[in-house]
This record gives sequence, structure tokens and C-alpha cells, in this order.
Amino acid sequence: MRKKNKNTKKRASSVKAKQRANLSFRMNILFFSIFVLFSILILRLGYMQIVKGSDYVRALQQTEEVTVNTSVPRGRIYDRQGRVLVDNKPKNAITYTKLQSTTSDEMLSTARKLAKLIKMDTSKVALRDKQDFWIKLHNKEAYARVSKSEQDAINKNQKIAATDKQAAIDKLVRQRITKADLKSLTKSDLQVLAIYSKMVAGYNLSPQIIKSDNVTDKEFAIVSEHLNELPNVNTTTDWSRVKDSDLSILGSTTTPNEGIPKDKLEYYLARGYSRNDRVGKSYIEAQYEELLQGQKAVVKNETNGKGQVVDTKSIFKGSPGKDLVLTIDSQLQTKLEKLVEQELLAAKASGASSLLDRAFLVMMNPNTGEILSMVGKKIDTDANGKMVVNDYSIGSFTSAYEVGSVIKPATLLTGYKLNAITPGQVLVDQPIKLAGTKPKSSIFNRSGAIPMSDLTAIERSSNSYMFQTAMRIAGVNYIPNMALHVQPSDFAKIRNSYAQFGLGVDTGIDLPGEFSGFRGQELLPGKLLDLVIGQFDTFTPLQLAQYVSTVANGGKRVQPHLLKEIHDPSTDGKKLGPLVEEIEPKVLNTITNPQSQIDHVKQGMHLVYFGSQGSAASFFRGAKFDAAGKTGTAQVVYYGPKKAAYGTQTLTITHIGFAPYKNPEIAYAVVVPWVTTSESYTAINNIIARKAVETYFSLQKKELKNDQDTVGQKITKTTSKDSTTTGQ
Repeated sequence: MRKKNKNTKKRASSVKAKQRANLSFRMNILFFSIFVLFSILILRLGYMQIVKGSDYVRALQQTEEVTVNTSVPRGRIYDRQGRVLVDNKPKNAITYTKLQSTTSDEMLSTARKLAKLIKMDTSKVALRDKQDFWIKLHNKEAYARVSKSEQDAINKNQKIAATDKQAAIDKLVRQRITKADLKSLTKSDLQVLAIYSKMVAGYNLSPQIIKSDNVTDKEFAIVSEHLNELPNVNTTTDWSRVKDSDLSILGSTTTPNEGIPKDKLEYYLARGYSRNDRVGKSYIEAQYEELLQGQKAVVKNETNGKGQVVDTKSIFKGSPGKDLVLTIDSQLQTKLEKLVEQELLAAKASGASSLLDRAFLVMMNPNTGEILSMVGKKIDTDANGKMVVNDYSIGSFTSAYEVGSVIKPATLLTGYKLNAITPGQVLVDQPIKLAGTKPKSSIFNRSGAIPMSDLTAIERSSNSYMFQTAMRIAGVNYIPNMALHVQPSDFAKIRNSYAQFGLGVDTGIDLPGEFSGFRGQELLPGKLLDLVIGQFDTFTPLQLAQYVSTVANGGKRVQPHLLKEIHDPSTDGKKLGPLVEEIEPKVLNTITNPQSQIDHVKQGMHLVYFGSQGSAASFFRGAKFDAAGKTGTAQVVYYGPKKAAYGTQTLTITHIGFAPYKNPEIAYAVVVPWVTTSESYTAINNIIARKAVETYFSLQKKELKNDQDTVGQKITKTTSKDSTTTGQ
């Protein structure tokens, strides 16, 4: 038994030994295999890095990722009621994309093929392009016209940089091209040239529009059918900017041919624009370019060392520009334009009106600064010598005039503030005679003496009262035939006070190119008196509107603005898109006069309309609305567009006002420069003001809801103007 157990134990021990030996052998094989595999991997990596590394680096360097921005439609512009003022009109377009490897001969070949399929406008082909094209077609003949000695002289000229020598030779070649040479270019050649010049002007991998105006359906279809024969040519949809209003403050955009204006090139290129991008060129389109432009689609082209596109990826689909809702009401604007034009033409046809050529009306909300209407009309002469009336709304903030007595409410408030006069103070209206000068007087009182309060002075428009206020600001009381001495600081005091109302300074309107007016330079005693009756410095119609708004709302100078809201693009074309931002009122400053003084002056302005001796009472008596205002007449020397009439004595008439009297909704200003060269004229300033207020209230019940919620507001078309294309 014991012997058997011993044998069993020996056999078990032998089996375990064999198993350990097999396991050790297997582990050795495994480690050896791993060693071999890692050795192969290391050798392969070494081979790729050391032997083939330079090849891979070159291959990588020959591959380039180029990002191309594709244009998207600009945002629409609406009036406050959702009526389209500026839209985008889609149109067929034919484009060409130049590759980095494309040669001029390849482009010329494609241009020849394309010229057989489409018709190009050749009237705008530049002389330089014709010369270069003739040289390309007759290269040997062209350069043979410059002798070897002439070329050698240029090449040896040390004053000419090495990089400019060939350009100097090319310039000489162009000079040798005759008119006969250029006339040898056939109509077919010019068609090819018109296409080729656009191809050459494009940037690598950036689609260049060859034709987008008047591309017929037939042209679009036939080019689309032959795209496989036209390398890098494509048919696509472009757009043009269409205005449903002739309002010039809307501005315009550049065309693809114009691209970015040179003076703004660096600015826009730094913001991701391409050189041939369409951008806002003026006014609203320029002011809100970054909102209207949108975010362009981004396509990444991967090219090889030959400049050929091997892969294209869409990085960003792009999005159209934001839609803008303006404060303007297009129906009110249209009605007031017709009113101003009608009265302007009527005044032009009567009296001594040879210099009369323009009229302005600005209406705004005095509490929010929203411009409800900005009217400017100008009489011009067309190519046939016929009189036409054009929009000149931009003149409301870019041109300035002596405005006359409408300045007097500001003069009284300035007098109160500087403790020169007090509310209710009585002064004697009388001709003001200073030593060595002619008398200055009120129109209604050339020789008498009439005691009157400040309210009556506003009601009847007393010049004398304002003259005496100015003298008191200068620290003196009037004595007939006195010698008046004033200091530059006296002018500064009055002008600084006027500036608090917005007179003689920028209003802050959200439009480029605002003009702040001229300040008279002769700081003489008599000019101080002229200053306080509005016959020295000049002011814009918009400044007058901001000024009367400041009085109307109780002393806050509110920044006028044309942008009301910013919206995302409409998703269905029927309703405005989601609201992004609503423009809030901005108070620029508050005048320091207490409310009691402002209300006192407003009472005097109310008497202008409804007092027994009000200067505008005959025009506003019987009105169904309650309002207040001030009339103005300035005796000025003409310095307008007719240079032959420089120095002529003429009159400019004005009007400011607000309504309703107790809770003003609107403030308005009318300016009619150079209305007559005589003493008699039709007071169209007062006629326009009365009818403008009536027009507002007649529409106000229907649609002018200043606090209207525009979320989901319907989009409608304007019906007042024919659509016109402005830019592309």
C-alpha cells in the first residue's frame, strides 16, 4: 500500500513539472512575438519618419484648406407698421470661380465658350481692358512695337525698381496701341472681353459674378446644360436691393462691380468681408451695415499642390441679415410729402420766388425721439429742362439755415436761467437804437413803445423784447443811443444754453453725415442781438424738431432715431421674425430750467396759435386739436446753389410746434428757405404745419400706435411708390 502511494505521488509531480515547462515555453514564444512585432513597428515608424518623412511633409505642404465666404441676402427694412420699404429681389446669375492653378489662357478659352451662350453689355468695358486684350491677342506684334534698345534702356535704368521694369515696358506697349487697333476688336471679341475681364478681376476660389442683370431664362437654362463644358462656371441665384420708397435716407448699397469703397476697404476686410462684397453705401444701409449684412456661408475648399480643389466642406450655412423696423410711418410720410410738394410748387408759382427751391418738415415723438416723418423736397431741372420735385429728406440733417423767431422760446428760457429776466416780466417793445447803428425793431412796431410781458412777446413775436434780454445777459440795460459793449463770453453763454436744446450741435440721429450748422464769426454787439432772434447762427430742420421736443416734454433733450426694432429674418415671409432688440429712448441731457419756467414758455407758445394777437392764430383758429408753436421769419443774404444770385436779400420762413398741448404726442418743425426776394409771400410754413398736424390725427386713430406690439406683425407691401432697384 505504501509503495503504491509513492508511485502515485511521483507521477503527479512529473505531470506538474511538464505543465510548468510547457507554460514557460509558451510565455517565451509570446514575449518573442511581442518583441518581433514591436521591432517591426519601430522599424516601420523609422522608415516612415527617416526615409519617407520628407515626402510626406511635401505632400502635406501641397495640401491647403481655403475658406470661402458666400454672400447671403441682406436684411429687409420695414416701416413701423410692417410695410416693406427695402426688399431683396432674387434673380438669375452666372458665376465663375478662379482656381489657384487657373491660367489666363484657360480663362480665355472658357470666356470664348461662354460668350456663345450669353449676351454681355460691352458699353462699360474699360480702355485699359481693351488694350490688354488686344495685346493678348497680338502679343508678338504688340511687343515688337517697343524696340530692343528701348527695352534695354528700361532694364538698365537704375531709377526703376527691378519689379517695376516689366510694368514700364507694358506701359510703353499700351501707348503704342492705336485707335485703329482697338477698332479691329470685333463685337464677338468685345463679348469675350466683357466676360474675361470679370474672370480676371475675381479672387481665387471666390465666386465672381459674370452676369446677374437681365439674365434671361433661356441663357440661364442653356448655360446650366453646358456646365460640364465650362470649367468653374456655375448658375446660381443672386439678389438685387429693391426700394419700395424713394426716401433718400434709406440709402443704397454698392454693386458687386463696385465692391467695398476704397476708403473703407481695410475696415471691412478686417471684419471678414471680401473685396467685391456689396455693402451699405449711404444712410440707413450704411449706418446699420453690420446688422443688414448677415453672416455669410462658409465653405472650406481643400486644394492640392496644383491648386486643384480635391474636397469641399460646408462649415457654416450662413444666415440672412437682421430685419430692421424703422420709426417712420410710410403712410404718414407719403401724405406729408404730397403736402409739402403741393405747397412748395404753389409758392414757387407766385410772387418773387426765383430763389425758392426747397422745403422741409420733420415730425417726431417728443417723448421717445422716434422720427415719424422726415420730409425734404427740392425743385430741380431734368435733362430736358423740365422742373421736377425730388426727395431731399437728407437735407433735414445735412443743411442748415437762419431760422428766425422760432428761436425765441429758447431765448426766454436762457434769459430766465441766466437771471437776465424773470417769468412774467414786462419790458417796453420799442425800436432799439445803438450808437452808430440803424434802429432794430419788431415787425409790428417800427416806431412806438408798447409795454408787454414775456408771454405777449412770444405771442406777437417781439424782436425788441429779445434784444433787451440779450443786453441784460451781457449785463446792461437798454438806453437809447447807448454804446453797447459785449464780450465773446456773452455769445458763448447764449450758444451753450441753445446747445442744451439741441441747437447748433449734433442731434445724435442714427444716420451718417449729420451737419451741426454754422456759427457766425463776427462777435459784434449788433450780432448778439441778431443771435437771439435767429438771424446769425444756422440750424438744421432736425435740430429744430429736437429743440421743440425738449420744450414739449418738459426739458429732456431726447436723441432722435430712425431704428425702432431689430428682428430675426421672417421664416414665412408673411409675419415679422422674432424680436431681437427694441430701441429704448435716450435722454442726452436735461435743461436746468425748472418745470414752472418751461410751462410758462409753453403757455406763450399756446397763445401763438390761439391768442387774440397770435402770429399764427389766423391759421390755427378753429382747429379741432389743441397745440402750441412758434412762427419764424429770417431776413437773410442768399448763398444757395445759384451762384449768380449770391448776396441777394431774401426771406426764410420757419415754424415749430407740438400737439396735443397738455400731453404732446408729436413735435414738428417746418423750414422753407429763400421763400421770396420781396416783403410779400405766402406763409406756407404755417399752412404746412396746420395741415401736417391734421394729417397726423386723422391717421392716428387708424394706425399710429406708438406702443404697438410688433411680435407676429403681418408684413405688407407699400402702395405709395413704385419699386425701384438701388444697388445690388
